[in-house]
Amino acid sequence: MFTVTRQNDNLLYIELNGKLDRNSMKVALDELVTESVGVHNGMMLYRVSNLQWPSMGAIGEEISRMPELLSLMKQFNRAAVLTDKEWVKKASEFEGAIIPNLEIKGFTLAQELEALTWLKDK
Repeated sequence: MFTVTRQNDNLLYIELNGKLDRNSMKVALDELVTESVGVHNGMMLYRVSNLQWPSMGAIGEEISRMPELLSLMKQFNRAAVLTDKEWVKKASEFEGAIIPNLEIKGFTLAQELEALTWLKDK
């Protein structure tokens, strides 16, 4: 499952869990693009739990839309990733190191308040 909810003018709440296939990835990325319209200096709060490795079709869908997604990331300054998996935390922070102007920090699932505080502390 991959859902995107716009919390306010500049905060997206994104939830990922389970396994993603090509169709669910397409729907999720469409939702991400739609919910991001009009966001400036935005923030994203990801909740990633029980994540399984995505299907090859899901990975292909994401790669095929990479130019669009990289352009979209310019609308955001920070992303906090709440997760129960250390590898997700490390991978997220690595993405933050290679995506220009987007700072990403990982947190445990129990650290939601700390993550929100970090997002808002510009």
